[in-house]
Amino acid sequence: MQIYTLHKKQNLPITLQEAWDFLSSPKNLKTITPDYMGFHILSGADKPMFAGQIIQYMVTPVLGIKTKWVTEITHAVDKHYFVDEQRFGPYALWHHKHFIKEIDGGVEMEDIIDYKVPFGILGQLVHPILVKPKLEEIFNYRTKKLEALFGVYKTK
Repeated sequence: MQIYTLHKKQNLPITLQEAWDFLSSPKNLKTITPDYMGFHILSGADKPMFAGQIIQYMVTPVLGIKTKWVTEITHAVDKHYFVDEQRFGPYALWHHKHFIKEIDGGVEMEDIIDYKVPFGILGQLVHPILVKPKLEEIFNYRTKKLEALFGVYKTK
């Protein structure tokens, strides 16, 4: 059983409160997801984030195949971190940790995603040519979108 990890960091020139308000709102996921993925929230985004929250989406991750994705917010500590875990969806395992911390002139966001692809050895063969590049593409889009929304962080 192969478990993969995607690790991303991004700095933004905004306050910790602004970062938390945006990132912890499930409604903003659509904004930072590429349009071609057809991201649509079905339920669960009507309240501020809390541990135990179930959010249901429709998404088209690859080959135009619509997939229902259900995640649970398993942990949430105000202005520090939250964790979402897939309960149903395209991955055999999806555990996504979101950390936010204040830095000089802004915030650092850190994402650590541990995931497992389905379909055993076939999934492992497809991972480097389809799954990993798609995840990189999605997070690169997110980086650019957040910079467009909030500006580019400049080191001093």
